[in-house]
Amino acid sequence: MSALISGRYAIRMVGVLTLAGLLLGADWPNWLGPNHDGISSEKGFKVTWQGSPKVLWEHAVGSGFSAFACVGGKVYTCGTKDKQQVLFCFDAQTGKLIWDTPIEQEFKDRSGGDGTRATPAVNDGRVYQLGARGTLLCVDAKTGDQKWRMQFSGKPNWGYAGSVLIEGKLAIVSPGGSDGALLALDKETGKEVWKCASDPAAYGSPYPFTFNKQRYIVGFMAKAAIIADAQTGQEMGRIPWETSYDVNASSPIYHDGHLYLGTAYGTGCALFKLSAKGGKLAADEVWRSKVLQTKFRSCVLTDGVLYTGDEEGLKCVEFMTGKLLWKVDHMNHASVVLADNHLIVLTEKGQLQTAKATPKEYKPIAKADLLSGRCWTVPTLYDGKLYLRNLEKAVCLDLR
Repeated sequence: MSALISGRYAIRMVGVLTLAGLLLGADWPNWLGPNHDGISSEKGFKVTWQGSPKVLWEHAVGSGFSAFACVGGKVYTCGTKDKQQVLFCFDAQTGKLIWDTPIEQEFKDRSGGDGTRATPAVNDGRVYQLGARGTLLCVDAKTGDQKWRMQFSGKPNWGYAGSVLIEGKLAIVSPGGSDGALLALDKETGKEVWKCASDPAAYGSPYPFTFNKQRYIVGFMAKAAIIADAQTGQEMGRIPWETSYDVNASSPIYHDGHLYLGTAYGTGCALFKLSAKGGKLAADEVWRSKVLQTKFRSCVLTDGVLYTGDEEGLKCVEFMTGKLLWKVDHMNHASVVLADNHLIVLTEKGQLQTAKATPKEYKPIAKADLLSGRCWTVPTLYDGKLYLRNLEKAVCLDLR
């Protein structure tokens, strides 16, 4: 009898551990996740539901576009409170406010929306946040207490939007102008390590990639994409790229020796093949097209195709050719993340959709109207829970 009970207990424990293994995903510590690609490693979460997913918690955060960073059972995002941009820390499970720390004065923008644009970066017990007006803040992840701060002066028209990139011992930003197109700081002290170029700032986040066993950082600036050596800050390459109003905001994508850039306002997108030339990097154009018009959306690349919402709808495009594979109208500016070969899509009007990621068609598995107003913030999947927001409220959905 005891053997039978032990056997049943063992079976139950295997089931529990298997379920936990399916649901427990890696931390999501920064903009577009641990690999900077908008792809989550989580599996086993709900991709369909009856009616609507369960709302685990919600919290008023005030105006902002900041996405979520999720590390060690805590969730970090930004909003507006008492006429200041504020960095918030919540318990991921309960939504309890653990701390909030002011960043700088509130940021007003009538055309797009008020508040912080950048997403927190969490690393080694610290949180790094760039305010829309140019304050770079480093705080203790447990308490919110300030470690160091600095101020930049090259704010672009619609406010700083690029998130901090943690690269080894460095915290890298794109402040522009005399502060550096790319600026690398010691992440513990804030002391300058290197500075690259002086191009004016745009709205993209520094993007890292490895080519020929060497690490590089792309800064998508107002008139060009610059490529810096990650260790020294030396400028290694430059791709001229002009967009109306200097709105270069989408994250670049590197894959298999190729670098993808995309914007909107009629400029479109292009793919470049990288090669070593004279101690620098050359970028030869493979294709250029207006097939994607991503004003501020970034693409997700998987199995050789790009998925994103642009000015015209939700699209799927072949990476190496620029060929449009499918398009869904009336889903302009929808945000997309990928997990377990499924697209998690949030429309700009607040409808959540899930669908199998396939270049053949877009066929939603489930839909739910969850938020109202402008929803331009990318969802975050963490530990079986999905975090969404609009300009006023953060919502946690239970997909376990």
